[in-house]
Amino acid sequence: MPLEISHTRVRNILTRTSGFLRTVTSHSLQPYQGCSFGSSLCGVFCYVQHNGFLTRGRSWGGFLEVRDNATEAYRAQVSRERRWAHARGQRFSIFLSSSTDPFLPQERQEGITRSLLEAMVGDPPDQLVLQTHSPLVAQYIELYQALSEVTELRIHISIESDRDRLPGLPPPASPVADRIAAATTLRHSDLQVVITVAPLLPIAEPEEFFRCLRDCADAVVIDHY
Repeated sequence: MPLEISHTRVRNILTRTSGFLRTVTSHSLQPYQGCSFGSSLCGVFCYVQHNGFLTRGRSWGGFLEVRDNATEAYRAQVSRERRWAHARGQRFSIFLSSSTDPFLPQERQEGITRSLLEAMVGDPPDQLVLQTHSPLVAQYIELYQALSEVTELRIHISIESDRDRLPGLPPPASPVADRIAAATTLRHSDLQVVITVAPLLPIAEPEEFFRCLRDCADAVVIDHY
């Protein structure tokens, strides 16, 4: 599927969470809209593809909007949204991201996520949760170490199976071995790593698979949807 990439500016980048995500963080943040992983394994199960307001009739995996002023928008909003969360007795916490992946291949060129993380070092949330399917998450270790000094940081990496191909399904966005290697690198850098087995898909060697996850993560979350 061809990928249409466009650039846009947004007024707000921090969204107050609702539904199940409200039990996880007070806010979510999307550096991109759409997802170039949408045609891969994770895209098959991604609930965002059913959000007609976001897709506007476009095929999931066929579009990506780069939010060029995401960092500017974060700096404009962060104080107000921190006050809003604290006034409700909540920590000001951010889930990055719930409807895209912050470490898409395009991040190498665009650097939107990196710019946001740099801004958070100077004006941090109380907690930051990074969620990704990509081993590119390991490219910003120095930034994570700086963030860990000013906020509670958790890095979630999705690994649905120990198999790179499953019958009738597209391949994953990145090889399983690469994601395990990224998790290992992050954990060896004294960062908190969580593996999300979501959705739980068929596993060829479950004992070996979960042994690997035990060795590269502080926790494992299993979700069969």
